[in-house]
Amino acid sequence: MYDDSAKLRKHDYALGRQLTVEFYDCNSESLADAEVMEKIFLQAAAESGATIISSNFHGFEPQGVSGVVIIAESHFTVHAWPEHDYAAVDIFTCGEKISFQKAIDSLKEQLKADHVIVSSLMNRGIVNNNGMERLVPIFEDTSHRYTLSWERRFNETCARALLVSVDVYNIFDNAEFDESKIDLFTEAIIRNIKIFKPTLQVICDKIDNDGKIVWLLNISDGLNSLRGKFFTADNSAYIDVFSCIYFEPRVLGELAVKELCGTNYRMQVAIRQ
Repeated sequence: MYDDSAKLRKHDYALGRQLTVEFYDCNSESLADAEVMEKIFLQAAAESGATIISSNFHGFEPQGVSGVVIIAESHFTVHAWPEHDYAAVDIFTCGEKISFQKAIDSLKEQLKADHVIVSSLMNRGIVNNNGMERLVPIFEDTSHRYTLSWERRFNETCARALLVSVDVYNIFDNAEFDESKIDLFTEAIIRNIKIFKPTLQVICDKIDNDGKIVWLLNISDGLNSLRGKFFTADNSAYIDVFSCIYFEPRVLGELAVKELCGTNYRMQVAIRQ
């Protein structure tokens, strides 16, 4: 079964964790019924703590079922062979709240499986302080595991600070922008990224860089800071937040792309120790 008690690796963060499970000696009638399988997997996803978005299950002729449950944290998928009383299950999550064990227990009971084997547990998308590592999925052993939570990594490594860099593209729908738009962005950051003390200073400057206007934003309370550069020529923004107080990096990225009316963003996170 799935072991969640392994020691956390101190320096590694994964974007996702993927579990593959083999279910043997299942009830063949259930495996042959797409509607039944959909109900089984929706229940398992709910019991695991996943946030269900949608589902799609297809029955084949003469028999067999393939299906997917889309969850906010990623997906549950299954391919079933009723003639062999067998189901191959894949569970992928990008969040810590999902319980793999509850999902397995629910599926085992509902599929009436006599034998269940966890065939692989992989960490997908390994990130360190230098960004993404170009690695094949890393299999977990019995002694170490990767975290899917920046907060857990921050706390368990006794980090001194967090540095988050966000690049936002096609801001303000390629329309001209002025200081008032940056003021609204600043207010949103201070209101939602609750890291700054009341004594903070906000400085916004406009400079001419060889005929191309660049806006510079500096927010600081002496310890935590934000620095932003807004390039009018290509409608892009580059934001760096340094904080000794933990905040969720993805919240910054999503807030920035929303408040700046951008089309997409890129993000890099560094845990400072």
